[in-house]
Amino acid sequence: MPHALLDAAEAALPSMLDDLRGYVEIETPSDDRVALEKGLTWLDGLIADRLGPAATVSTTDGGPYGDARLLEFDGSGAAPVLLLAHYDTVWPLGTLADMPFTVEDDRITGPGVFDMKAGLVQAVWAVRIAREAGLDLPPLRLLLTGDEEIGSTASRPVIEAAAEGVGAALVFEAAAPGGAVKTARKGVGIFRVDVAGVEAHAGLDPAAGASAVDELARVVLALHGARDLAAGTSVNVGVVGGGTRSNVTAGRAWAEVDVRVSSAAEAGRIDGVLRSLEPASPRASVRVTGEWNRPVMTRSPAIAGLYEQAAAAAATLGVDLAETAVGGASDANLLAPHGVPVLDGLGALGDGAHARHEHALVSGMVRQTALTAALLHRLA
Repeated sequence: MPHALLDAAEAALPSMLDDLRGYVEIETPSDDRVALEKGLTWLDGLIADRLGPAATVSTTDGGPYGDARLLEFDGSGAAPVLLLAHYDTVWPLGTLADMPFTVEDDRITGPGVFDMKAGLVQAVWAVRIAREAGLDLPPLRLLLTGDEEIGSTASRPVIEAAAEGVGAALVFEAAAPGGAVKTARKGVGIFRVDVAGVEAHAGLDPAAGASAVDELARVVLALHGARDLAAGTSVNVGVVGGGTRSNVTAGRAWAEVDVRVSSAAEAGRIDGVLRSLEPASPRASVRVTGEWNRPVMTRSPAIAGLYEQAAAAAATLGVDLAETAVGGASDANLLAPHGVPVLDGLGALGDGAHARHEHALVSGMVRQTALTAALLHRLA
């Protein structure tokens, strides 16, 4: 049966590519509510066509962003498995015009094809080919979210609720290089530093003011000095601004900061650094806003056990499945701290997330679809 799954995925490939084309050509930028509604409606049709009607369907309003749709499918007696995918992309409406869907040899291109539209198509087809092969499957909860690329603010409670009582959660973000699954991810903090100074004429009375730009420069050095790459902690002041004119002592300045940590202890240390930021001048002030957007996804025993299940399923297909830890975050980060066995990176093989060279591999669609089918059967 294992190699029959590869054969079935290969036979389904033309239909999978047709589905992927239709999906990619429905653009779904995170900040366009109308486009997201259109994309989710299209996905409703795809899932109904490929899998038939769900036992239950529920929708959570995404507010200004995409709604979250939860579809539940019956299965055999095992604990349910959560299949988690987002349908929003980073690409603005109109990108398709100069970045069209194409298939050339083993390479598939188009906005969102790697992150993560191919992954969702593969997940749907994995369920279909497993059913057609007569394999037992666990009850499935397929959750589609529309705001992952901008922090999952609306969908986070939906994701956490959908994971209650599951035996496993599978996330269809793109695979790591070489097809490795992701068993650990860094936590992410997004912060903003605002500095207020005192404006004055920089030439006539240079001592009268208190420069917010000067204070911000000190802040940047302090933040970059808090890096500890050996401990897995990066701090990047990626955007700065401030001042009005070159002959005016700057009255305001600001910076946007990205922090990545590999442990809760390091998150606590960085919190301390942020709290300790103070101006050198008593006439200036420093204010820090923002939050930890994603907690750390630590490779827990539950995650390690699920990886072993996936590696065993892959071995039946002749695939040596590696695992890795990555610096990026995903919705998997929201589940791991709750003790949920979660495995990420079961989506596309390829490269170029959020980049113009974004692409997925045709051969990867076959491998990942068969692997997911085999893993779901094993989880039953």
